[in-house]
Amino acid sequence: MLRIVTQRTEAESEIKRICDRIYDDQMIHKEATVTEIIQTIRRKGDSALLHYTSEFDGQDFTAAELRVSGSELDAAYQQVKGGLLKAIELAHQRIEEFHKMRVPQSWVHFGDKDVVLGKRYTPVDSAGIYIPGGKAAYPSTVLMNAVPARVAGVKKIVMVTPPGQERTINPAILVAAQVAGVEEIYRVGGAQAIAALAYGTETIPKVDMITGPGNIYVTLAKKQVFGRVGIDSIAGPSEVLIIADASANPTYVAADMLAQAEHDQMAASILITNDSRLANRVSEEVNRMLESHPRRLMTEKAIAHYGLIVVVDSLKTAAELSNQFAPEHLELEVEEPWQLVDQIRHAGAIFIGHATPEAVGDYLAGPNHTLPTCGGARYSSALGVETFLKHSSLIQYSPEALKEVSGAIALLTEAEGLPSHGDSVRLRLQDL
Repeated sequence: MLRIVTQRTEAESEIKRICDRIYDDQMIHKEATVTEIIQTIRRKGDSALLHYTSEFDGQDFTAAELRVSGSELDAAYQQVKGGLLKAIELAHQRIEEFHKMRVPQSWVHFGDKDVVLGKRYTPVDSAGIYIPGGKAAYPSTVLMNAVPARVAGVKKIVMVTPPGQERTINPAILVAAQVAGVEEIYRVGGAQAIAALAYGTETIPKVDMITGPGNIYVTLAKKQVFGRVGIDSIAGPSEVLIIADASANPTYVAADMLAQAEHDQMAASILITNDSRLANRVSEEVNRMLESHPRRLMTEKAIAHYGLIVVVDSLKTAAELSNQFAPEHLELEVEEPWQLVDQIRHAGAIFIGHATPEAVGDYLAGPNHTLPTCGGARYSSALGVETFLKHSSLIQYSPEALKEVSGAIALLTEAEGLPSHGDSVRLRLQDL
């Protein structure tokens, strides 16, 4: 079931196929559906939001019932066991500590002739975070999105998440939100939730920044509203690429591959190794573990379509193939991992050594688990404090400094055919 490839040309072809897996034949139809949803939400507000929630989620609400009540938030604490609550609080602490170290500082530089230059960082006024829900619950995703927004200084954080059965939201989601300081929560999901955050409805406020993962409809909606609001990224299905040598434990590697594949049937799990014996043993372990896997059907589909083992001649070649894929998660399960780190140019997060499974980063190491996918690591980075900050340039010139550069400005304004630009300098110098 798990294919083993030994030829580089075939490996490159398969890696490209897996990287491009979100571009299916139905994409145009899905984009048209999302466009219709967004336009309807813009025109009709809450009434459209309630209609789509009924149609897609099978849940009927009044507008007043969209927002999670204070009593529901209180009740959630009673439903979460003490051990889980402590785990959520520990994860919150670690994530907060890491992101506090990442806050950029405003600065000012005083140069010659009283020229002052600088950069000033300010948070967006409001942020909307999308948390996948329905059948699954992801309290870790709540923390990963809400904590950096709060650390950045965002005053208003709004959370949306699809309702589960009987119109409820998993209590762990609600507890994680409160631990992270989010109390404005709405039970709505899909493209309609993104549209509501982007344009506002009678009930859900418009925000300035939208973050958080979701299905293909959520992703396409974020893409379409970008420009009206900021977004974190255009994220696709999750993925892991593992580089391993003979020192790796095949059981660990197999478990890490399945940990990715169990997300959904489009998740990708790739192993690149210079040890053919390890390749065979990992394949056997994956098959063995699948036999009793609680999410076997979906996980098997992911392994069958987007699982891959590549046997290469060297770790250098492994790094080259990894850079071509630019994985969301990269694990270096090799004897000397730090020697390999310098060869990695593109990866959302790098997990170093045999004792560092991706799950550590998914939950409480501290760095964010919202990462670029499908080759996005070539040009983008993890969600973080910076996502919720803007920077403004600070510029001040003295009369003496303006006079010194006036000639160069005049030549440039003349070359561009913008005479009033030149006049704005010349007139000041005349008065001086």
